Amino acid sequence: MNLVKPTTQLNHRQSLWFAIALTLLTMFAYLPAMNAGFIWDDDDYVINNDTLRDVNGLWRIWTDPAATPQYYPFVHSTFWLEYQTWGLNARGYHIVNIIIHMLNALLLWRVCRRLDIPLAWLIGLIFALHPVHVESVAWITERKNVLSGLFYLGSASAYLRFLGSSPRQDGEAGKAASGSNSNWKFYGLSLALFGAALLSKTVTATLPAALVLLIWWKHGTVSRRRILELVPMFVVGIGFGMLTVWLEKYHVGAEGIDWDLSLLERFLIAGRVICFYAAKLLMPLGLVFTYPRWDVDASQTWQYFFPIIVAGTIVSLFVLRNRISRGPVVAFCFFCGTLFPALGFFDVYPMRFSFVADHFQYLASIGMIVLYVQLVSLAFRKLIGSNEQSRNRGLIAVACLLSLVLGTLTWKQTLIYKDLETLWRDTIARNPTSWMAHNNLGALLNRRGDYAEASEHLMESMRLKPNFADSVSNLGKAREGLGDFAQAQTLYEQAVQISPTHAKALNNLAAIYGMQGRLDESRQLIDRALQSDPTLAAAFGNLGSLESVQGNLPAAIEHYRRSLELDPSLTDVRLNLAKLFIQKADFSSARQELQAVLDQSPQNVSALLNLGIVYVNQDQLSMAVDAFEKVLDTDSENVPAMRNLAYTLRLMGRDERAEALSAAADRIVNPPQ
Repeated sequence: MNLVKPTTQLNHRQSLWFAIALTLLTMFAYLPAMNAGFIWDDDDYVINNDTLRDVNGLWRIWTDPAATPQYYPFVHSTFWLEYQTWGLNARGYHIVNIIIHMLNALLLWRVCRRLDIPLAWLIGLIFALHPVHVESVAWITERKNVLSGLFYLGSASAYLRFLGSSPRQDGEAGKAASGSNSNWKFYGLSLALFGAALLSKTVTATLPAALVLLIWWKHGTVSRRRILELVPMFVVGIGFGMLTVWLEKYHVGAEGIDWDLSLLERFLIAGRVICFYAAKLLMPLGLVFTYPRWDVDASQTWQYFFPIIVAGTIVSLFVLRNRISRGPVVAFCFFCGTLFPALGFFDVYPMRFSFVADHFQYLASIGMIVLYVQLVSLAFRKLIGSNEQSRNRGLIAVACLLSLVLGTLTWKQTLIYKDLETLWRDTIARNPTSWMAHNNLGALLNRRGDYAEASEHLMESMRLKPNFADSVSNLGKAREGLGDFAQAQTLYEQAVQISPTHAKALNNLAAIYGMQGRLDESRQLIDRALQSDPTLAAAFGNLGSLESVQGNLPAAIEHYRRSLELDPSLTDVRLNLAKLFIQKADFSSARQELQAVLDQSPQNVSALLNLGIVYVNQDQLSMAVDAFEKVLDTDSENVPAMRNLAYTLRLMGRDERAEALSAAADRIVNPPQ
């Protein structure tokens, strides 16, 4: 980037020490992520991703585009390998993400050095530590970004090797170099790595356009020969891009009123997106997992300023290319062009929540980082003059300051990825208008049993986003948890009216109807729920309960087992299965299921009570007494536990305490007048 005269590159020893320093700084900045867990979408990508379980799943990852949330087989293959190695230990997945990001920073440094870009080491350092990249690194699901980035930079590096040493070799020497058998191997490697990048995330389809920019930057023109060499990349990139657009719409669900935007509105969004990302790179404050979704209004004059600023910047830099070099216009065009898939011209699912997200600019940020670094170098040259020693000392001081500031911000930002609750609470604190965060936090609180607080967040989500079926259904679950079954039923029916294929709402309404004895209607709703989502574990659980009520125990057990295969964490389903085993006098199976519940929740009263009953039937009376005593430690007036404990004590000949417990239970059931 010839904005300033290239500085002396690091020698071999300096390069080695810099690589070590960059590695240590990156690992330290992301240290909190190593202790983080799984968050949003990680369940679909890892926890509940059945393609990770066996070799057949690996085959499906590559052959069935609908087998995974997005068709990025290299990404899911890495998850497959990790699942086979350390299962669902989140730390392993986080460490791999951090290592890949670190390699990307090192590779970026080497690519910039090969291109003779001044201060290549500083560019790599900033890329490694910049907090806008935390979302891509600390979020396991965004393995897509870091892995595709590795292949992208590797492909670019191989293509530069194919050209000789840099794109400036486009004369006779360059033709001779690129015509050698050795260099054609690098061309093949570049194509292979580009394909791997596309199979990790199709935003990398912009690479051939970026290479054209680099060639033009170095010698002011792009020969027909170079265009022909890049044609395969363009063709494959466009093909994969079209596949991704189709999958986003018909598999992921990026369609509906949230994407109903005119072409003019999309241009307004694109200009604002570019300005937003450039500002966040310059001043990375106020980073949020979900930013507010802008109101796009073509009648408001101020919204045109953003695309005008972008267009004006490109034109100005192009006009000034002979005075300040072609570098700045190339850097800015690289930034805009690499962002192009995320500028709003193509419908992607996250546009439902916001038009911007930090992880969208992972690769694009390279362009602005290069430009900002060169502007800093130019400022030093103007302030300090030609004293290279003083300038280098100043740049080292700046690098140390940037490392401290960016590393601290990255450390702090990484902390919010600890777990789902931390993430959603931080998002709400920074962006109270995030209806998605309110809804997801409400759903999380429902699962934990905090129904009162869940109701507050879910009502706020409904206020911010009226007629969002998820929030309505989740609020119904909260009201059900608070015992207001009538209101819960009304909300479930409202959610189904909004979205007739909403699987969870259909299933929850089926459960309400089942409790009312409306068994046929309940079964019809469960069937509809499973048609919408054949992997909805709770629906199989409800189907098991329906079969149990109707006395069909073998079918009930089969459905309960299927439910637990899909989601082993469903405690209520496991308890219901254990109770069926007790009915069938299969006490060993019942004990196994109850112990699994207690492994998740050691104080679960129902599990302890039923485990005590199992122990009694297995003549393990002392263990039964311990189980019933634990229930009473948690709930001192639990009548079934008192009576079962009294019965057990009589069997053990401890009649005095048994009589006392029976009398106490009677007083609770029939209190004295």
